Amino acid sequence: MAKIGQAVSYYMGLMSGTSLDGIDAAVISISGDAIELVHFNTYPIPDKLKEPVLHLNQPGFHEIDAMGVLDREMGLAFANAALHTMTEAGLEPAQIKAIGSHGQTIRHRPQGIDNSLPFTLQIGDAATIAEKTGMTVVSDFRKRDIAACGQGAPLVPFVHQKLFAEQDKHVAVVNIGGIANITYLDADGTVLGFDTGPGNMVMDALMQTMTDARFCYDEGGELAASGQIHQPLLDDLLKHSFFKITPPRSTGREDFGEGVVHQIMAVDISDADKMATACELTVQSIAGSLQFLPHKPDVWYVCGGGALNAHLKQRLSDVLAEAPVQTTADVGLPVEAVEAVAFAVLAERTMMGESNVLSSVTGALHDVCAGTITPGKHWKV
Repeated sequence: MAKIGQAVSYYMGLMSGTSLDGIDAAVISISGDAIELVHFNTYPIPDKLKEPVLHLNQPGFHEIDAMGVLDREMGLAFANAALHTMTEAGLEPAQIKAIGSHGQTIRHRPQGIDNSLPFTLQIGDAATIAEKTGMTVVSDFRKRDIAACGQGAPLVPFVHQKLFAEQDKHVAVVNIGGIANITYLDADGTVLGFDTGPGNMVMDALMQTMTDARFCYDEGGELAASGQIHQPLLDDLLKHSFFKITPPRSTGREDFGEGVVHQIMAVDISDADKMATACELTVQSIAGSLQFLPHKPDVWYVCGGGALNAHLKQRLSDVLAEAPVQTTADVGLPVEAVEAVAFAVLAERTMMGESNVLSSVTGALHDVCAGTITPGKHWKV
């Protein structure tokens, strides 16, 4: 809570992940060191944008034209989400210092291509968001870290430390979006973090493939729970080259997209067994992160859409049985809101000109102040 006489500032965070399951929008208040969630909601991404974005994730002809159009279209979608959230929170544009918008990732190449310079690319035009909302926008958070020789991801450990660190405890925060990533918060203040591998991405793509897009995901993990893990297939999946990389590391649809889905679909087992195996791939890749941590966590906090998958959460509890597996909702922050809140906090740091991405996580040469500022109508230097 804010202390009497202490100024309160409002920031907004926007996040759309690799699963394309919606635009998360959060308004937070910041007063001193206190961060509070004021309002959160998720807004659907227009169906007309989903397929083009997925196509844009694959190199092809005319992709620059497609990117230019989708950049503007996604900018409008983000702007609409921002305006709705602002209204629902009972605020005016002048009251919100800035929007932190992660954008929609369409390419993430932290290792470069054939010895070229590494790069990352997100769409969701910040200028369009600023123009339609009148609010200042902070965007392109990954690029500065890439320029400093970092992975450009994950970005959220800086905020996880502020929200979830506990005195005298080793805490692990696992965000399960399309890709899963872990933040390790040591009792001595050390922060580590890296992508563990696929989160919901492979499971969602499998469900869409097996049902001819009638279903977008395995709700509650019910199909996976009804199947059996096919161990030979799981063993093959876990041989993926990404799992052999020592952190810092990050990944995306480039590693765990269509190729992995085709690998699973090629095996002659039931749909339920395929889903159970895909779910276990996520579980085992998260559990495999233990080899890179200095201490076993005393507690695990799960967030992101994967935290709503009851079967996935149960399997994590089974595999990580030495420590309790809880969700961030158990400590006061809804699992769906964490990433949007994180980008609001990152935007506040950018506006202050302070570091907000940790080199201990990304492997960059130094901590950076990440984010590009697009001034709004109420911009003040």
